[in-house]
Amino acid sequence: MRDAPTLSTQQPYIDIRHVSKRFGSTQALNDVSLAVHPGEVVAVVGPSGSGKSTLCRCINGLEKIDAGEIYLGNTLLPRGGAGLAAMRAQVGMVFQSFNLFPHMTVLRNITFAPMRVKRTPRAEAEQEARALLERVGLADKADAFPSELSGGQQQRAAIARSLAMSPQAMLFDEPTSALDPELIKEVLDVMVELARQGTTMVVVTHELGFAHEVADKIVFMDRGAVVEEEAPEIFFRRPRTERARTFLSTMLAHRAPVQQT
Repeated sequence: MRDAPTLSTQQPYIDIRHVSKRFGSTQALNDVSLAVHPGEVVAVVGPSGSGKSTLCRCINGLEKIDAGEIYLGNTLLPRGGAGLAAMRAQVGMVFQSFNLFPHMTVLRNITFAPMRVKRTPRAEAEQEARALLERVGLADKADAFPSELSGGQQQRAAIARSLAMSPQAMLFDEPTSALDPELIKEVLDVMVELARQGTTMVVVTHELGFAHEVADKIVFMDRGAVVEEEAPEIFFRRPRTERARTFLSTMLAHRAPVQQT
């Protein structure tokens, strides 16, 4: 686990208060509260259908909550309109499926939002985009189209595209789940470096080794609720609930053991 940031005197950047969300008869989120401080990396883990991705999408306003409040930097997240769009630009999001524009080059994918939303001049946007491509190890892929990239390269390009908006925080919704095993490490390496640079991150993941190494806090969800919220060394060694113990034993039985600290 990395050295934890000093959080005691900081206000959370993401402050989720008693949030609930339903899809028809399904209770996707049930009275969820969670604080994410500047520079903190929070890994959200749990079984499929536990509400992890829904929580991530609610933070970014992609799903409207039914009850509760979400604050970003002490500002209440609006339910819609121009205010929501403005705040959404402050939080980058990386999805499972890359979501790159297939008809645009990698460079154009990255410059599109800064030029259109922030009115950044083309030369400035392209200079920043090339710097970001260097940062994620894709400096030679600026003129390539998404179809010419591997899955891992596409996901790294998607990370660069999110970073181009200079977000205050980054959300990752299972960013490696669509990748072949040999491509996962190249994406996780970029995310590890972002964490080391102090990026505020919420990561929905099944990669428990990554969560143990990088996260400051593990949030375990089940049936739409936060069941445990602990430091990695506590969660992985001494989970408090039987549900978490069962989850870990099932996951780790099919993966390399989590290294203990």
